[in-house]
Amino acid sequence: MAIRTIASSAAESAVKPAVRWGFGHLVPKVAMSSAARKGDLQGKLLEASRAGDPFAVFEELRATGPLYRGKYAFVTTSLPLVREVLSSNDFRTGFDFSQTSGPLARLFGWAADTGFVGPLEPPSLLVTEPPDHTRYRKLVTRVFSVRAVEQLRARTEQIATELLDDLAGHDTVDLVERYCTLLPVTVISEILGVPLSERERILAFGAAAAPSLDVGLGWSRFREVEAALKAFDGWLGDHLARLGRERGDDLLSQLVAVQEDGVGLDERELKATAGLVLAAGFETTVNLLGNGVALLRNHPDQLARLVDDPALWPNAVEEILRYDPPVLLTGRTSSRDTVVNGTTIPKGTLVTTVLAAANRDPDVFAEPARFDVGRENAKEHVSFSAGRHYCLGAALARMEGEVGLRMLFDRYPELRTLPGAQRRDTRILRGYATLPVRLGAPAVQPA
Repeated sequence: MAIRTIASSAAESAVKPAVRWGFGHLVPKVAMSSAARKGDLQGKLLEASRAGDPFAVFEELRATGPLYRGKYAFVTTSLPLVREVLSSNDFRTGFDFSQTSGPLARLFGWAADTGFVGPLEPPSLLVTEPPDHTRYRKLVTRVFSVRAVEQLRARTEQIATELLDDLAGHDTVDLVERYCTLLPVTVISEILGVPLSERERILAFGAAAAPSLDVGLGWSRFREVEAALKAFDGWLGDHLARLGRERGDDLLSQLVAVQEDGVGLDERELKATAGLVLAAGFETTVNLLGNGVALLRNHPDQLARLVDDPALWPNAVEEILRYDPPVLLTGRTSSRDTVVNGTTIPKGTLVTTVLAAANRDPDVFAEPARFDVGRENAKEHVSFSAGRHYCLGAALARMEGEVGLRMLFDRYPELRTLPGAQRRDTRILRGYATLPVRLGAPAVQPA
């Protein structure tokens, strides 16, 4: 009996990941690839996103009208409709298999229990809905407020200075590896109360787990991601226990302590929050920095404006977020029959909101394909989503983007990008995997 139990458990642990991968990656990838070959624009969108140049498909979608009906979902590139869908109570994040029946739904439900907390699993703020979402966010907002983030500004500037000092003496570097990654991972490590000796581990977790936000992963990559999430979950359990004994001044320690009507976040909720900060906040800020460097070097006239008027830097970050956002798209599922732009959306229907296309809506932004650091309404972008799932780390990303880019170009005004830059091969997140640059002579720093 014991042998059969062990064998059954081993088989289950091997089959469950395969089922999760099939539902979450293999089936969508095959379906969308097939649809793309037949001319479906939603399929073409996901294929073009992975190839790194989706903007032509954005315009094809836009030419069909505000709401495109694809084979598997509706798609909108209209900024007003994107805001409407993301803010509507008629839509929810993810797909609620508990509302379906049949063998496939039961199979998914059986396989969905991973044994660890991931950024796309409840109780992550990305996929929970009211009333749970309201309670989590109210608690977490207290320690990720604009005021709390501003208190991190001086420390972020210090970290940037140290990283830029480390680049001294190097002619060419991969800026993603040596700066764009290290700045946010160091800041986030301090937010999570991670000792300096363990920050390399956090960097490895972040790099491996970030693709968990994507769709269409291959089997090997999927297994790597799940292994990283499982390892991170185990590490977080130990880390939270340590913070409970030796509470510090970091924001995660504050989350451990914060209470609302005598009820705070339990261990699973704390793990979900920390994992989301790492996987979503870290990777998107890396992309913001890399995209910003490339854009400013490719538009030297705009960089010159920032040199002449440094007060434009906060707006420049907004324009970078609008023009080349770290997240291309997101989706919502209708929780009831509803109407969008005069079109009936049946319950259980997916609507893909293309954030990057909405950011170039010509009805909102004049000359949307023009990069302009002084654009007056640049901040109207939806790169941080909208509604109740508006990015909790938006203020942190903005601050890190401003500090990181401003200090980089102040120190290395002659910085030039080199051939060989490579985009990430993800469909949802958009950024650079490598960004080789020649630093040039550093500016003389004040004594």
